[in-house]
Amino acid sequence: MSISFTVNGKRHELDVEPEMPLLWALRDEIGLTGTKFGCGVAACGACTVHVDGVAMRSCVTPVEMVDGAEITTIEGLAAAQGAGEGELSALQAAWVARQVPQCGYCQSGMLMAVSALLAENPQPTDEDIDAAITNICRCGTYPRIRAAIRDVTSA
Repeated sequence: MSISFTVNGKRHELDVEPEMPLLWALRDEIGLTGTKFGCGVAACGACTVHVDGVAMRSCVTPVEMVDGAEITTIEGLAAAQGAGEGELSALQAAWVARQVPQCGYCQSGMLMAVSALLAENPQPTDEDIDAAITNICRCGTYPRIRAAIRDVTSA
């Protein structure tokens, strides 16, 4: 079955099984490996991408559900947030400044989840953050994540 969607501003048409998870279409078919496989059951959030501006767990999203959609992955986040070529978005810069990543594995999904929250709610409370960001960081950098969010929202 032919499925077409736009990823980071580039149109893709794939001849894949409609139930193929979006994660594998992005990684194996398109070659964008920034989106990570974590648990495979949408619990950890390492696979989070934006589909038409909404944060979604790509490991359980069949490609047939995104036919015609606009998808943003971590590779396209800076540009989607208005950063110039080779620049970081304000959120990514805050991530670096606060040294959020330790192992870094979950960070692409975490950044995608936080950026979706901030697009919807530019001044989230701690309760808003807790409710919206359900991604798991095994290294436990949650205080740094919250500090980076505060850096961006107070700027």
